[in-house]
Amino acid sequence: MAKDILNVGGFTIKKRIGTGARSTIYLATDDTNGTEIALKRVMFERPEDARVFEQVKTEYKIARKLDHPYIRKCYRLKKVRSMLRAKELLLAMEYFDGQSLEDGPTLSLLDVLLVFRMIATGLNAMHQRGLAHCDIKPNNILLSKAGSIKIIDLGQSCKIGTTKGRIQGTPDYIAPEQVRRKPLGPKTDIFNLGATMYWALTGKTVPTLIPKKDVFGLPIQQECRAPHEIRKQIPLPISKLVMDCVQEDPAERPQGMMTVISRLDLMIHSILSNKNKGNSQ
Repeated sequence: MAKDILNVGGFTIKKRIGTGARSTIYLATDDTNGTEIALKRVMFERPEDARVFEQVKTEYKIARKLDHPYIRKCYRLKKVRSMLRAKELLLAMEYFDGQSLEDGPTLSLLDVLLVFRMIATGLNAMHQRGLAHCDIKPNNILLSKAGSIKIIDLGQSCKIGTTKGRIQGTPDYIAPEQVRRKPLGPKTDIFNLGATMYWALTGKTVPTLIPKKDVFGLPIQQECRAPHEIRKQIPLPISKLVMDCVQEDPAERPQGMMTVISRLDLMIHSILSNKNKGNSQ
């Protein structure tokens, strides 16, 4: 398969580093400048692949509008044509040596808060450019051994205020307005972020408007217990922030991502202060 890519020219493949929805990710070198990159390859093999093609094009278009250390950059998009149709897309992206939150190590409470503060900061930068990510979930956050993060996969991102014609999102993290096909924006990212934080703190997922089903295909009734009720060691202010973020009504969620960041800062400061007191005794 790597040989096929080499034949299109422009990239030298080193190894495969991951797979996604109808895509394969390689560690590669861009032959035009020698830069080490992550190369996403998508093949058009069946009609439903047109949707994946559109998401890759969206990812490239949105990423080119952003320049933030916590958001993965996209450098160029190459279309490989056959019989006048694009049969393959190659997206050259910033390479980041990290694991997804889902696959990464268990984090302390302080580290969870620090990671989510970085995610919120990256999302706030998107919002300031008039854009929303719309698919924040554990798999779309990469964490390096040094503790830095990258928000990835901008394929469902859009301009703030966009109403999509179909439901887009990940069932365990999707906001109500995504399911109801209402206008999307910062509050959507706040819900997705809160649902992801809920999972990071408890190991469980928030009930969403796309219900889980049993083996017979019947919806499972899920109760949304606050994080501190599931894990007694989680401080109440952290639990409350998460529950505020995943409110069904967007108007009841925090006003904006800066509000989320401010509340995280208070909790981080509180934990560090308690640590310092403990060390000084």
